Amino acid sequence: MPDERYDLTQAPPNMSRLPEYERDEAWIRDFLQRAPIGHVASRWDDQPFITPSTFWYDQQGHQIFFHSNRVGRVRANIERHQRVCFEASEWGRFLPSNLAMEFSLQYASVIVFGTARIIQDSQEKRRALYGLIEKYFPGMQAGQAYRPITDQELRHTSVIAISIESWSGKENWPAQAEQSDEWTPLAPANAGG
Repeated sequence: MPDERYDLTQAPPNMSRLPEYERDEAWIRDFLQRAPIGHVASRWDDQPFITPSTFWYDQQGHQIFFHSNRVGRVRANIERHQRVCFEASEWGRFLPSNLAMEFSLQYASVIVFGTARIIQDSQEKRRALYGLIEKYFPGMQAGQAYRPITDQELRHTSVIAISIESWSGKENWPAQAEQSDEWTPLAPANAGG
């Protein structure tokens, strides 16, 4: 049964249990510009799907671009239901504790809610694809380091834009997990990496 405290027709509220982990919009923009992989959550009717993807955050247009097959699950889902969720995250070390409820890990993440669309305009598709290339291969220039994108190549890929409607960022990166002076472990803690 849905939680009646929230209007499910609106973007989900940020229900952070630990507000000190919340990050501002400047942090979110910076994180999206450097995070290597994102996950797009789409659906086919009642069946949700999650798809990992490279992506480019276009700050000027306040949107996220990624590409997919010309025909496939992600494109079919988005053509049917445009509302999506996007996540990007990074992880550090696993943090042991001498308290069972305080075992933790270092993490940073951004969650985006928005509307996805399949880009049809060739110029916009090229801009998005070149943005992706520049993010992952900075300094490589079309026409110099590689052949520019051809019209045929554009026809064989789907480029998708997520218009960002709301987002939130969180970061928890302590040097160690909370410990208690009331308990001494019988064996040394394994830092887990």
